[in-house]
Amino acid sequence: MFKGIFQGLIDLIYPKICLVCRTKLKSTGSVDNLVCPECWSKIKRNAPPFCSSCGRHLEKPLRNICTSCIKKPLHFDRAVSPCIYEGAIKDLIHEFKYRNKDYLGVTLSRLILDFIDEYNLKMDFFDFFIPIPLHRARLREREFNQADILAKQIALKLNKVLLPDALLRRRNNRSQTNLEDKERFNNVKEIFSINKNVLIKGKNILLIDDVLTSGATCSEAARTLKNAGANIVFALTLAN
Repeated sequence: MFKGIFQGLIDLIYPKICLVCRTKLKSTGSVDNLVCPECWSKIKRNAPPFCSSCGRHLEKPLRNICTSCIKKPLHFDRAVSPCIYEGAIKDLIHEFKYRNKDYLGVTLSRLILDFIDEYNLKMDFFDFFIPIPLHRARLREREFNQADILAKQIALKLNKVLLPDALLRRRNNRSQTNLEDKERFNNVKEIFSINKNVLIKGKNILLIDDVLTSGATCSEAARTLKNAGANIVFALTLAN
């Protein structure tokens, strides 16, 4: 909380600058007075054809699944993401997660909502939205869960039931950032458990997170949910 208050005071005192290119924002035309229109337009959008597993764009669509997903079957039924994790969106997600700009969640969630509208994704199919949880130690350090913020915005706009405490993180595993794919999957093995007060059996679940890289975290979360009786589990992330 104190980090957020301090950051808010800084933002009030100093002139508003674009969070990507760091140039001073003009009085009109910026996105939420946070990002200049030039940088916003440079966000790389994911486009079809999509891999039927991880949701990434298929460069050579000889089949409906990418070569990476053929080698490492994932436990979620499908993943989708509106953005490609590079350039402007990577910078914005970094600001969001690591520089206490939790208010960016409102702006970034619009990219997801626009993607849902553009591709007419059937959100009525899902019984619950569940954000990927942080371990309590990391939550104390960061003071917010970026996946929870995104999930709240999306659930609110789509009038869906959000279960922020359905999944529990059992241990504070190493950061996935500098790990190879195989290490990532080992690092998250059995890190989740189910809140016994939440009924998962027979339900269709949409997992929500900020980034899908190897897919290890969402895959392990989906495995935990399916072991608890969940029916279909999709993953929705801001970028991949």
